[in-house]
Amino acid sequence: MEPLPSFDYLITQVETWAVDKGIAVTDDLSKQMLKVIEEVGETAGAIAKKNHDDIVDGIGDSFVTLIILCQQAGIDPRFALESAYNVIAKRKGKTVNGVFIKED
Repeated sequence: MEPLPSFDYLITQVETWAVDKGIAVTDDLSKQMLKVIEEVGETAGAIAKKNHDDIVDGIGDSFVTLIILCQQAGIDPRFALESAYNVIAKRKGKTVNGVFIKED
């Protein structure tokens, strides 16, 4: 099995694709946000059906739509992920039935 490409490489590929397709720059982020919600919804459907291939596809498509949303908003997706991680890394709480419940 060949090694997977780096996350940074894939982000660059998605951003280049978005430029080539004319969707990288817009003043209206709402359309891309709808694409994010659509892909997350499809992922939820795949999970409900327990279809592994469609789950992988849905998660991948969700990543793509989020990367493009970041690009449109002028946010580096690595920065957004790091920012979120820095918040959750300090979060306290407990896991109940497979769901993390944060402390108030």
